[in-house]
Amino acid sequence: MKVLIPDTISLDLSAHTTDSFVLYHVDAPIPPEHADADVLVVWANPATNLLSAVRTLPNLKFIQTLAAGPDAVVQAGFAPHIQICSGRSLHDGPVAEHTLAMMLYVARDMQCIAAAQTAHMWRGQMVADQAHPATRQLYTLAGARVVIVGFGSIAARLAPMLTALGAEVTGVANSTGDRHGYSVVAMEDVATVLPTADWVVSILPHTPATEKIVDAAFLAQMQSSAVFVNVGRGKTVDEAALVSALQAGVIRAAAIDVTYVEPNPADSPLWDCPNLLITPHVAGGRPIGGDALLLRQLAAWRAGQPLANRVV
Repeated sequence: MKVLIPDTISLDLSAHTTDSFVLYHVDAPIPPEHADADVLVVWANPATNLLSAVRTLPNLKFIQTLAAGPDAVVQAGFAPHIQICSGRSLHDGPVAEHTLAMMLYVARDMQCIAAAQTAHMWRGQMVADQAHPATRQLYTLAGARVVIVGFGSIAARLAPMLTALGAEVTGVANSTGDRHGYSVVAMEDVATVLPTADWVVSILPHTPATEKIVDAAFLAQMQSSAVFVNVGRGKTVDEAALVSALQAGVIRAAAIDVTYVEPNPADSPLWDCPNLLITPHVAGGRPIGGDALLLRQLAAWRAGQPLANRVV
């Protein structure tokens, strides 16, 4: 089969000789000479390139995106017979690490500490603040109740890290049950766990059902001392509601790696919002094992077996 590989990532496919791998540029239209391609691999492709692929590649059998979220590929409008597979599991480690880093940044008040360092000030007041019984829980994840909304493979990597630090983790997914040793409630029952959470971590994908699902009503159900974290998709959050919640003290703080529009516009109110940490969608920017996943997918296709991570 002819497999198109994006120039945005280096994949080690040297030991595989069964298929033909062709490098293509994601910042340009797909060349007509590749119209016979069977497989398209996607990583950081702009919308214009994906639309070009829709028009140029009629013989595609499946598309393998290396992103955890396949929404950009799904929205491009490929023919229904073309299977689309996500890069689920490739970003579990990096995203879990980044999420934990953001949570500890907020918990340990690193923003104020960094500002004090810039001002050549010794911020010793934190010793008393974190020792006071009324504020002690704000400075640690030990004993914290963490609700992870979107309990997939990333959550399965993150949850044990939080448990190791002494946190109590509850998941939220499409259906109730037990996943990876953690209790999970259905999304329709999220209101039963939000009021008890010290931290709410969203790892939701963007779908019509999750569009701006984190809205004013969602945030109002959280404790005023709670922190909201989003490492899923920016379009799952009503950003005006989030800004209002932070300005009014409805929640204590927020940390987001994704925004509704990316890059986040310079005039976005998010930049100057109090108690908000923003990172530029870097949590999962390093797929691990993409080459191995692709080779497994090609082998499965040739053997007539189901493809992994199929979303369409």
